[in-house]
Amino acid sequence: MKSTTTPFLIISLVILLVVFPMRFLFIILIIGVFYMLFNTLWLKSSERLRWKLKKQGIYGPKPSFLYGNVAEMQKIQASSPNNNNVYAECVAHDYTSSLFPYFEQWRKIYGPVFTYSTGNKLHLYVNQPELVKEMNQSNSLDLGKPSYVTKRLAPMLGNGILRSNGHIWAMQRKIVAPEFFMDKVKGMVSLMLQSAELLTMKWDERIEGEGGKMAEISVVEDLRSLSADVISRACFGSCYFKGKNIFSKLRTLQKVISNTSILFGSPALRFLPNRQQKEIEKLEKEIESLIWEAVKERERDQCLETQDLLHSILEGAINDGNVGENSSRKFIVDNCKNIYFAGHESTAVAASWCLMLLALHPEWQSRIREEMTQIGVLDADSVSKMKMVTMVIQEVMRLYPPAAFVSREALQDTQIGHIVVPKGVCLWTLIPTLHRDPDIWGRDANEFKPERFQNGVSGACKLPQVYIPFGLGPRLCLGRNFAMVQLKVVISLIISKFRFSLSPKYKHSPAYRMIVEPGQGVHILVERLKQC
Repeated sequence: MKSTTTPFLIISLVILLVVFPMRFLFIILIIGVFYMLFNTLWLKSSERLRWKLKKQGIYGPKPSFLYGNVAEMQKIQASSPNNNNVYAECVAHDYTSSLFPYFEQWRKIYGPVFTYSTGNKLHLYVNQPELVKEMNQSNSLDLGKPSYVTKRLAPMLGNGILRSNGHIWAMQRKIVAPEFFMDKVKGMVSLMLQSAELLTMKWDERIEGEGGKMAEISVVEDLRSLSADVISRACFGSCYFKGKNIFSKLRTLQKVISNTSILFGSPALRFLPNRQQKEIEKLEKEIESLIWEAVKERERDQCLETQDLLHSILEGAINDGNVGENSSRKFIVDNCKNIYFAGHESTAVAASWCLMLLALHPEWQSRIREEMTQIGVLDADSVSKMKMVTMVIQEVMRLYPPAAFVSREALQDTQIGHIVVPKGVCLWTLIPTLHRDPDIWGRDANEFKPERFQNGVSGACKLPQVYIPFGLGPRLCLGRNFAMVQLKVVISLIISKFRFSLSPKYKHSPAYRMIVEPGQGVHILVERLKQC
């Protein structure tokens, strides 16, 4: 693959400089530099990597010069049938063909493993179950988060655990993971209940204000506020009120970053309008300042009977010896942003999808309500007894996993199953496609049937390793226990107090904005239950 044209190019340039007037020097130099950049950046990177994968029998759509397959992706997206804006009575749960039609089209042509390009960046789409299992369970530090994606997310996530790779990631996981073990999460149930009860009181007031029988409520923002309240209480203890401003700015920052598509982004060509970049930088500074102000205020608090989450994480970092005092501020701010984003946004969106599906299937509201009557008091001990609500949450996370993708980058040449993935190649797995594969889940894979989880994940499908709403293996989401317990508490409390159905105003419109969320919110009609 070594180029033989470079010496010829140099000789030609010398001859041209002698023959032609000096006014052509600038143009000739531009052409020469452009050619060498093309030879280096395109032929020696993307084409070389594609050639290595072709030798292993892996193909994909032919890329164009400079833009790769971006133009084709945009064309397919524009021409695909729009399944969004569907009214409540026509809800269809398979949204992959409308949100990611290019992957669906290419999968039918090239199979579950294929290549595609954005600019000079080569990607490997992997949706073969055995390869997905091996990729997710790999312990190698040579397989990390895609660098070009994490650079874009740096203002939101810093160099925290969601974004970091290698030894920095391993160190952070060692420190942060123990704070989310189940025994510690159970200790947070009381504060989850406090926040959830504030929500139910708000809905009670809405119903009372609209005549005392029923109220129409758009639940997404209420659930975001609830989740923000829970995370703030867990992180900052008595200073939790500081979190509300932080969450508001993080949400704004997420929207700004989402305006530039991660999937269509071309690493070699990416740039942001100056005004947009300035807004991102401004929000980043404001968020970091607010987080650190809250941390310092927490330290000044004299009522330190209990330690909050971030205090425990900071102590663990200092005691570990790998995070010095000078780095402790950045460590705690970055991981605070990570906990905020993962623990707030994803959980709120998952709860929104839960209420949407339960509104569509009132029989499951009744089953949960009956089980809660048998359980009695809602507390830390009762969480493990909630079988019905657990099945519902698992099914919701199967149909609407907040994270649409598992993404990795080969930081060195890496073996995954029978494939040697060259250094620099990004791997993408579309989670909803795995979660809806009829060969794995049966012919009812697109239907809402929580009973499939009656005997756990292993009894719900043929290959449990492809059920990955929280990921799998070393990169398994640290907040899985926290999210599941919070969802159980919130959903069970709401169902214990209210009966609800979908509003005629609801339009089913899943949208991809870093996570898959209800594009036009979730509108439900809420009716207060008679208390015995």
